[in-house]
Amino acid sequence: MPVKELQHFLSELGWLSNEEVLSTRIPGEGNMNVVIQVTTDSRSFILKQSRPYVNKYQQIAAPAERIETEYQFYQATNNTALKASMPQLLAYSQEHYLMMLTYVEGFEDMTRLYADGAVTAGEVADLTKLLNEVHLAAVPAGYPENRELRQLNHQHIFVLPFLQDNGFELDDVQTGLQALSQPYKADAALKEKIDHLGQLYLSSGDILLHGDYYPGSWMRADGRFYVIDTEFSFSGFREFDIGVMIAHLIMVTSDKSMLEQVLRHTTADPDVELVQQIAGVEIMRRLIGLAQLPLTRTLDEKRQLLQLAYQLIMSS
Repeated sequence: MPVKELQHFLSELGWLSNEEVLSTRIPGEGNMNVVIQVTTDSRSFILKQSRPYVNKYQQIAAPAERIETEYQFYQATNNTALKASMPQLLAYSQEHYLMMLTYVEGFEDMTRLYADGAVTAGEVADLTKLLNEVHLAAVPAGYPENRELRQLNHQHIFVLPFLQDNGFELDDVQTGLQALSQPYKADAALKEKIDHLGQLYLSSGDILLHGDYYPGSWMRADGRFYVIDTEFSFSGFREFDIGVMIAHLIMVTSDKSMLEQVLRHTTADPDVELVQQIAGVEIMRRLIGLAQLPLTRTLDEKRQLLQLAYQLIMSS
């Protein structure tokens, strides 16, 4: 949207206060939503809008109402310690599926971890403590079930990566990856376990979840971490968030001990077997599914990660 049109639109919403929009830019690569940084003559802020498709893969339909879940997450954590570790919600328009958030100056995109190939013990501790704060927040009455978005996510985590004919051209990602995926797609016992985990994911629980707790949902500024992008949130089982986090730390470092490091800082008493299984599924689906990561790994390194993921799922 041109700057003049954006100025008029935001003024009509009452979101500007005697200020002029000077410029806009895309602050980082977004997957699900349209996100822009707006700079006026007095401040910068973020506009985030959900549309009836996945922004990065616009051929995939997704419920535009997902931003209502993110708004409700902000409301649910407004009076908790987590509030200081999230951008501030400035305004929300349900009609336009639009949120206005503070811009965090000097933010660092934590997807850089995939390129770095390393994470410090202090970073693991801080990120786990933030997730503890998410899980400690009370689930408000009437919190969104987020059913439609969860069903979409369920397909891409627990179903599509393990179908023989799923339309994903894995050799376009990396030559040899298609063949590498075949034994897992043909393993009936593995797929039975994954199907069971998928049904758990679709069930209801009593813990507030982030729903997509990985480096793309973390940022850092002034030495502290922030939690963002909570549109996948729902009330479920804490092991899902913990397992997803561990999976990505393992993919970053190729170090299985990330499991023990995260659990050491987890204040609750999760089902470790379930955490391992979720971590294994998340590793597999990120390597052989559509939602690829900016992960630089050789084919042999991916083979080793898939073998580890298999062990995490099947040995428990």
